[in-house]
Amino acid sequence: MSRDSNYDHHITIFSPQGRLYQIEYAFKAASSSGLTSVAVRGKDACVVVTQKKVPDRLIDPASVTNLFRVTDRVGCLMTGMTADARASVQRLRYEAHEFRFKYGYDVPVGTLARRFADICQVYTQQASLRALACVALLVAVDDEKGPQVFKVDPAGHFFPYKAAASGAKEQEAVNWFEKKVDTLPEMDEAATIRCAIQCLQSVTDFRGNEIEVGVVSGASGRFHTLSEQQVEDHITAINDMDL
Repeated sequence: MSRDSNYDHHITIFSPQGRLYQIEYAFKAASSSGLTSVAVRGKDACVVVTQKKVPDRLIDPASVTNLFRVTDRVGCLMTGMTADARASVQRLRYEAHEFRFKYGYDVPVGTLARRFADICQVYTQQASLRALACVALLVAVDDEKGPQVFKVDPAGHFFPYKAAASGAKEQEAVNWFEKKVDTLPEMDEAATIRCAIQCLQSVTDFRGNEIEVGVVSGASGRFHTLSEQQVEDHITAINDMDL
């Protein structure tokens, strides 16, 4: 038996190597869904794309989603355990509405990401709590800073990204984005959508009805999802580009 095996029973105990094993397990649990998700920040839009897998043939496919609207202007893509993801989205909505009630204007996405990261970090300090096994990708068009993508993980890290990924093929997607990073700031909405779909195509196989695409763009900055036909049109355009 490993000498470290006695240090993974409680979330508040460090191993001799300075590791919190329960948090590492939370990261693994967030990737255990088998889904891969990506987010891209373009010139005037942010796009999130994820796989859509219905776990049971008897479940209504329309009820299965990983894309959520936190406010009209802030979208969220959750990757990980479904129950934890829904609970996290509910907390995000509560924090966003509490901010608007208190200050009279919509919460900036950076402020919301920081608040959610603080909550996740508290979950790593108390033995009576469990870390949430999900990773959040928050997108919005900020009035001052323009398009913004934030990633929040179970440990409470949060950073703004030009492009981010989470899930089973996270590292492969990150490697793909690193080759495109210089062109991202010049992409319009359509190019940003196709870039995100291309990235997911490079690391997974799917049909048009097996992915979800969320977009926030323009002066209004409203978050919305694309229909299956709109997704198919973009995939067709990508295939024509390859030819």
